[in-house]
Amino acid sequence: MTFLKSTVILFIILCISCKSETAPEVDELKTEEKLPNEEELTPTEEEETEEPVSENIEYDFSGQTPPPAPEGMEWKLVSELSDEFNDTFDDTKWTKSLWNYGVPVNMVSENSGVNDGNLWIKATLAENEERWFQSSRVMSKTRINYPMYTVSRIKGAHISAYNTFWLNNGNISNRNEIDVIENNSNPSCDCQPDFPWQMNSQYFHVIDDDTKRNKGNFDNRELSNDNPLNGIQWNEAYHTFGVWWKDETHIQFYLDGEPAGNVVSARNFTRELNIIWDLWTVDADWLGGLAKKEHLQDSTMNTMKVDWIHTYQLVEKE
Repeated sequence: MTFLKSTVILFIILCISCKSETAPEVDELKTEEKLPNEEELTPTEEEETEEPVSENIEYDFSGQTPPPAPEGMEWKLVSELSDEFNDTFDDTKWTKSLWNYGVPVNMVSENSGVNDGNLWIKATLAENEERWFQSSRVMSKTRINYPMYTVSRIKGAHISAYNTFWLNNGNISNRNEIDVIENNSNPSCDCQPDFPWQMNSQYFHVIDDDTKRNKGNFDNRELSNDNPLNGIQWNEAYHTFGVWWKDETHIQFYLDGEPAGNVVSARNFTRELNIIWDLWTVDADWLGGLAKKEHLQDSTMNTMKVDWIHTYQLVEKE
């Protein structure tokens, strides 16, 4: 009987011990993925109103000048999210966030860096049957919320891949995301004839896998006639890509100093966001088709270059 009591007591102790153990924390980076771009679009009740391109406004085609601030407000430079990339990789501002997209992408640290006045991200061919598209990602350490404006001067890699500049916080199931660009100047699928000039811009708002999303795409052949970058492909010259995140729902994109598409979110943005650049591919028509392996071995076309980034917070005038 004593032996039986001892056994029961030991069993109870073991059970209590098991219940008190906490489950290991999930590494968010390992679960973070990019939702496919064939997700259904979410209309908004409010009509999207494009900021008009006016003949009376003298645009700064270099993209160096932020949009006119509302009355009583002014733009204040955020140094933690601005960089000329003239020196070395500034690890006080940027980090290499290396979670993977789907096959065939493999993100590695050595495929990004700073050199010759540019932040660069390169796609190379890896000796791996499954994950042969070796690339990288650079993300800000600082997060920011609206109202803000960020603009980056970028020359795209000329491969069938998305050259991206975006803002995000979260993972595949819960996140706020603004994609300033997902550009592909060299689609391999013969199904995206406008991609060399199309600025693919959008938002995602996801709560417990419930996705709200819409596009604000713009064709650079629609820039004003005086703009020297009108009709110039993404790989042929540096372009400036910007976003004015006005409030919890309104997002206005900019290209080479001009307003270029916008979106109105169907749900309020609530998170501060990191700024990110990366380069990636997938075998899907909505991206433009899979990158060609031979292009990854050509240094004249496999590298995305970022000349600078300037980020501003909208504040009351002093």
